[in-house]
Amino acid sequence: MRVALLTEGVRPRSPRGAGGWCDRLVDGLREHDFAWFVLVGTAGGAGAADAEDTARTPVHELALRGRRPAGRAPGALRGRQYAAAYDRLVRSLLRPGERSGFGPGLYRLAELARADGGLPAFLVSDRARRVLERVWRSPGADTSAGQPLVCDVLVAADLLEQCLRPLSAPWYGTAPGGLGAADLCHVVGGGPAALPALVAKQLHGVPFVVTEHGLHLREQYLGYREAPYRWPVRALLLAFFRALTEETYRQAAILTPGSAHDQQWQRRCGADPARTRVVYEGTPAVDRPAAGPEPVAPTLVWAGALEPGRDPELALHAFARVRAELPAARLVLHGEEAVPGYRAHCAAVAERLGVADAVEFAGRPRSAAEAWADGTVVVFSALSQRRPRLLADAMLSGRAVVSTDVGVAREVVGPTGLLVPPRDPQALAGACLALLRDGERRARLGLAGRLRAQERFAVEPVTGAFREIYLELVSQWPAFPAAAPDAGAGPRPRPFARPAEYWITDRRRTAPAEAAPAEAAPAAAAAVTAEPVTGADADSNGIDGTDRSDRSDRTDDGGTAVVALSRGRLPAAGEAPDRSGSFAEAV
Repeated sequence: MRVALLTEGVRPRSPRGAGGWCDRLVDGLREHDFAWFVLVGTAGGAGAADAEDTARTPVHELALRGRRPAGRAPGALRGRQYAAAYDRLVRSLLRPGERSGFGPGLYRLAELARADGGLPAFLVSDRARRVLERVWRSPGADTSAGQPLVCDVLVAADLLEQCLRPLSAPWYGTAPGGLGAADLCHVVGGGPAALPALVAKQLHGVPFVVTEHGLHLREQYLGYREAPYRWPVRALLLAFFRALTEETYRQAAILTPGSAHDQQWQRRCGADPARTRVVYEGTPAVDRPAAGPEPVAPTLVWAGALEPGRDPELALHAFARVRAELPAARLVLHGEEAVPGYRAHCAAVAERLGVADAVEFAGRPRSAAEAWADGTVVVFSALSQRRPRLLADAMLSGRAVVSTDVGVAREVVGPTGLLVPPRDPQALAGACLALLRDGERRARLGLAGRLRAQERFAVEPVTGAFREIYLELVSQWPAFPAAAPDAGAGPRPRPFARPAEYWITDRRRTAPAEAAPAEAAPAAAAAVTAEPVTGADADSNGIDGTDRSDRSDRTDDGGTAVVALSRGRLPAAGEAPDRSGSFAEAV
């Protein structure tokens, strides 16, 4: 089947040899045809792709920032239509009682953009800014973050234009390379990358899957705390991302979060539990050999960004208690400084605790495997653990793990490690001492953790899960949405309504009655008892037997060919078998 991968940020196809999640998915599902549709930061900002990879998997890019897409400004009448749709969209963001208007406003803008391509020019026009300012300052608008100033209107209008650029992307349509020609869309990451999938479903009925390894909405809430905008602008943009997330979860056929922790967040945002399945993020590190012998001195190793959220101070305070019991113990901290001056702050804390001579700030390691090999026990002291990848990588080293019981830690580590409450140096020190003093328990937990991580985070189960999801989704979705009853084209099509034998059995192509020779008429009448299917009719039928032409009163359930084959009927003289509909072409 044809699958469109929709992502945001950078091109998923990384340099050869580096690998990535999308690379592993495409390589594991080679029976499908993939095409990438990437929302990049600026034009040309994704880097050069490998020529062979681009030829095998087409890549389409759209810049979210920088120079806006070309397009003529709409006329007076069309401008009023744009303004009405934009007004409804903005009202859904600023008026709590009108949030249901987000989807209709969004799809109306996409419909207008597809008709004349004037959406980019409208969004940067004075008319759009006046609509935003009027709604923002009208009675009933949510201004709890502060009253908007003129500069806020200008900044917010530019940011909304960037967020809505995917609506005017040249990706829609049923021609080869368009989203309408895909069997399904796979959104990786959520956020603006879901906009093309929403439009494709609205215009062409293409279903889509959403995969999130770390929720996009949660990252936006965390990132906008330090964004260089005033609070009214931040509140408006967060309202947009919240409404987009809710609409995405509502319209998605299947949601595949990267952990059960993310699944709970999705449910709070309105996701249907019946359409949610946890698929862990596979990693090729499962094939990596375990770490070598433990260091001679009892060593605690910590890895992560040096920032308050990772709470290396907790590890320092716990290590001070450990060293009071084991004077030969050491602490190695791997990671780069994420907050300016925070490494110096941690060094000052170690100096104040009297353990500076046994603490090493090792910086960023050449590889994660090298970091884990430096320690006897791996320590995680974060206040929140949003993604399981780092924990799983540490478990794959075969070292015993001690972690704070936050986020995905309990789900990933399970019974193969020790979990302690956050911000509790005494509990963390006690767990580290218990493992440092018991080599047999340390080895047992390390091996159990490695086996658990190999089972849950292998690449093959991930590709196998999506292979089943793709097939299940296509089998349950209408094969030709344009032929639905609301389109006035007859009964609703039934996906996979015809058995596989229908597509592999030789169907006889019979010429029209007026063009057939007289001597062939009795043979043709004896060959088939139902109405003959001409080549044109065979080409116009879909895999579910729905006639896609205007002749909706003719149907063929495919049973004639199977019955004829079971009776042993041979082809008539000069009769060519009809091989136009194979099972491979149908799927």
